[in-house]
Amino acid sequence: MGPQKKITREEEAAMFIQAWWRGTLVRRTLLHAALRACIIQRWWKQMLVKLLERKRKLALDFYVRQEWAVVKLQSWVRMWRVRLRYCRLLHAARIIQLYWRWHNCRSRGFIQGHYIFKESQLNLQLEISLGAQACRVQQCIPLPIKE
Repeated sequence: MGPQKKITREEEAAMFIQAWWRGTLVRRTLLHAALRACIIQRWWKQMLVKLLERKRKLALDFYVRQEWAVVKLQSWVRMWRVRLRYCRLLHAARIIQLYWRWHNCRSRGFIQGHYIFKESQLNLQLEISLGAQACRVQQCIPLPIKE
């Protein structure tokens, strides 16, 4: 090893100040790096929160659409069942009306007839029934047709 040099007090003080200054610079650089890393981490966490919120909103929208579709389908099925029941009741009412009218015609009387168009004439045949009495009418009516 070489000859050792004696360090004076001034040099020792200068080395102490230089070491302190280098330490301060390193600590400042590390502090700035830590602050920048903290800023980046906060920004990344905000992005993750936004992404999670967007996914949550999409899932909620999908759920709402599914629920709406289910409710719509249920209302259609209920409407179909009510309409089917209404048609059955309407058919039953028509049958009851038919039998009631038939009964009324048998007990009170009725008018029955038919007609035929022949060339320029209307042939009309009517049968009027009132209980045990019956009356038949047959008439040929000329129609004024211009030729």
